[in-house]
Amino acid sequence: MTRSWRITGAVDAARARIATARLAAAYGVPALERTRLTTALSAQLGQCLTKGGTWRLTLDATAAPAEEGLLHIAVSPEPGTASAAQPPWRTTVRCPEAADPAGAAMVADDPAVLAEALLGADEDTALVLERLAQQEELVAFHREELHQTNQGVLALHAELDAAGRAQREAFAAERRARTEAESARRRLTFLADASAVLTASLNHDEIVRRLPELLVPEYARAVDIWLFDGDGDRRAPAPHPAAAVLAARTGRPQYAAGHPGGLPGVDDQPPSALDPGRPLLCIPLPTRRAPLGVLTLSPPGDRWDPDDAVMLIELTRRASIAIDNARRFEHNRDIAETLQRALLTDLPTTPGLSLAARYLPATHGLNIGGDWYDAFRQPDGSLITVIGDVTGHGLHAAVMMSQLRTALRAYAVDGGSPGQLLTRLHTFLHHLQPDLYATAVIARFRPGDPTLTWAAAGHPPPVLRTPDGRVRTLDAKPGAMLGIPLRQEIADHTAPLAPGSTLALYTDGLVERRAQGIDPGIERLSDALGAFGPAELENDLEGSADRILTPLLSDSERDDDVCLLLCHLAA
Repeated sequence: MTRSWRITGAVDAARARIATARLAAAYGVPALERTRLTTALSAQLGQCLTKGGTWRLTLDATAAPAEEGLLHIAVSPEPGTASAAQPPWRTTVRCPEAADPAGAAMVADDPAVLAEALLGADEDTALVLERLAQQEELVAFHREELHQTNQGVLALHAELDAAGRAQREAFAAERRARTEAESARRRLTFLADASAVLTASLNHDEIVRRLPELLVPEYARAVDIWLFDGDGDRRAPAPHPAAAVLAARTGRPQYAAGHPGGLPGVDDQPPSALDPGRPLLCIPLPTRRAPLGVLTLSPPGDRWDPDDAVMLIELTRRASIAIDNARRFEHNRDIAETLQRALLTDLPTTPGLSLAARYLPATHGLNIGGDWYDAFRQPDGSLITVIGDVTGHGLHAAVMMSQLRTALRAYAVDGGSPGQLLTRLHTFLHHLQPDLYATAVIARFRPGDPTLTWAAAGHPPPVLRTPDGRVRTLDAKPGAMLGIPLRQEIADHTAPLAPGSTLALYTDGLVERRAQGIDPGIERLSDALGAFGPAELENDLEGSADRILTPLLSDSERDDDVCLLLCHLAA
């Protein structure tokens, strides 16, 4: 169905508007959509009247009755009029219901019809206003809800901000705690490592040298160690800060600077106690008897951290113990070495037999006093050579070695073979010191006898070099160690002894290495002895002894004594 109206004035526009509204109502267009349609149409018609000319309103329903369709509305200028150049206006609304378009589109001049159309328009307007009021209430409700939401968001933001501040404070506290823990771990690690370095040496000069190397530059800019003994300063007299003198006198750490240090366990002194531009921390080196000296440090920066100061005091205490132990060790080692060397025999001069001996004390540890050698004549003219090793070290081993040496010489006065002498020594040592053991080898040379008689008790075997340069190990079954709780008779063994032969007696410090055992060392000794020419051993036995020791001890840590006794039968 298509309807159209020619519009030349306001009355034509009103009738066309009323017809459109009635037709839209007939087709079931909702009041709100109908009001929007008529309002838009009125506005467009008003613009058309303003522009002037003749216009035509066309209504076109595309659906048949009983079917939902579309209602097309168009306002276009009449051809040939002044407004013909204006573009048309079009709109479309959906028609939910069927209607009688002929009756609905009729608009009479009857006032009753016009009044009804006017009232219908007012009803539509009232409905729109009602809808508008509902929307306003809904908007007000949502506005209030939005306000409440905004308040909640603000409160949430405040809570989140407070939580953020608390979290940041917690993170900062955690960082501080972690930094403090890391600093404490670093100090403890340094203290443990430095203590291990200081206690690894038994040389007090080396400990004193290493201490500044450990502290500079991380914990001190400069370090001075003032050591003194009972007679005063160990080194040449030198001026010392008043704070160091006070620390030596009182036995308490002293800190002198332009401002108080506030360090735990440290007494503060005025700047007059030192160079005013150089703060000093003076820590005594304590022992159970009296301080060994004073450690004086200047800070790496402006001042020390209190925890660093506590660590430095503890390190100084440990360094003092290490220095004191090293001094004690050196004192005991000197005594033991002096006693050892005093008890070692001057080798006798025997026609046709040359002797050369070497004794080297250990350079690491208190391993002095156990190794010994001896050579003496028996009443029948035989020459007894002996080399041995007493278990244990230090003064006790040196004293025990001297007793064994004296006992052996006493037993040899009555004669007896090497095996018999060792058997007597075994019984003597077992009754004298049940907890102490020893090893030994005794070799006997008889003038004019081409036979060597020897016996061993738990000792490395002798090595014999024949005149032709061949070397053999005298490894016949030895006796057990001297002093063990076992009754034993140690047997004698013999070996041919041609003129020009050389016998090497030695202790395990010469041939034994921890990683290799003793057999490779004996082989090296045999090789070294076999490498000599006959003239070298004949003419320079002392030099030959040195030339044996040098290569054999090149890989030794020298943590045990070394004894070597060479016996050369003249060619």
